[in-house]
Amino acid sequence: MTLATAESLTAGLLASTLAEVPGCSTVLRGGVVAYATDLKGTVLGIDEHLLTHVVSESVAVGMAVGATRVLGSDIGVGTTGVAGPEWLDGQSPGTVWIAVHNAQTGQTQARLLRLSGNREGIRRGAVDACLVDIEFVVRDAAPRTGGTLSGTLE
Repeated sequence: MTLATAESLTAGLLASTLAEVPGCSTVLRGGVVAYATDLKGTVLGIDEHLLTHVVSESVAVGMAVGATRVLGSDIGVGTTGVAGPEWLDGQSPGTVWIAVHNAQTGQTQARLLRLSGNREGIRRGAVDACLVDIEFVVRDAAPRTGGTLSGTLE
């Protein structure tokens, strides 16, 4: 399976973290850093009405789906949120939405995170949560042959 990211809050940190794993080029298609709101619409295809609240489940899902479409991957991951120190979109620092989309099944899982700490800690926490969710989606998609999956992303 291949993977692509669409990142706002994490600004490429997720793709960079994945790229630290030797051999990741067989899986990682690429990433879009759509930090500016308008890019979420023009590049990733998110409806402009949804972009009135960029820190939302619907935007995270749209980013994940957009990543699979724009970059031609099986799995797409979207991140949006508030790293702080200021509030954004009526949301406090540490409010983060992440989504993982499986283009093969059409299923998307999204979740709200309430993280604490400084900007770096919030962004790192979002990446760590994404890695957990990616692993869940990959394991769920793996053939049920009775074998085990090997290798980890840490």
